[in-house]
Amino acid sequence: MSELTHWQQRFAAHVATLQAADAAHDSGHVARVVANARRLAEREGADLAVVLPAAWLHDCVAVAKDSPLRRQASRLAADEAVRLLEQWGYALAPLAAIHHAIAAHSFSAAIPAETLEARVVQDADRLDALGAIGLLRTVVTGCAMGRELFDAGDLRCQQRPADDGAYTLDHLYTKLFKLPELMQTHAGRAEADARCQWLQGFVDQLALELG
Repeated sequence: MSELTHWQQRFAAHVATLQAADAAHDSGHVARVVANARRLAEREGADLAVVLPAAWLHDCVAVAKDSPLRRQASRLAADEAVRLLEQWGYALAPLAAIHHAIAAHSFSAAIPAETLEARVVQDADRLDALGAIGLLRTVVTGCAMGRELFDAGDLRCQQRPADDGAYTLDHLYTKLFKLPELMQTHAGRAEADARCQWLQGFVDQLALELG
């Protein structure tokens, strides 16, 4: 067993003890981000010793979607991750690099990703907001926030501004369809484009069914 594999088991065990901020940011989300991050890192040549702990711990502080601290969530998680890694004696990569990768992953934090590893983690997290899994997470969040599913009269927000505070499906137009252009790696952009195409197909099918 490699040393990094051993550490991954440690990270996974810690994640299993955490309480999720919401159903869309549970341990399954973390595991998918880790898988995305590993795949992108291998394609882009990023340092897994930075990418993997950052991916495992990117949501290690739970902040609800409607919390006033939401924009600070990634910084809080980065601080906590470094505290944990120092406590555990993790020495396979600079902790400052891991801190930056976690702090920069968040869409709402708007922190520029300055390293390849940060770009990989950011893309890995954003990929989980797209495609079929992204749609499920969007619906779960919208239901939890008490939003209507969609505006049947204007699914594609053609006659009104998109408002994901009122309609769950509008989140595709306020954020998700914009993500491919924001992807930081070639591999991430290609996968994001494919997942967005699937989401577009879903909206087309929904429009067809609604007549």
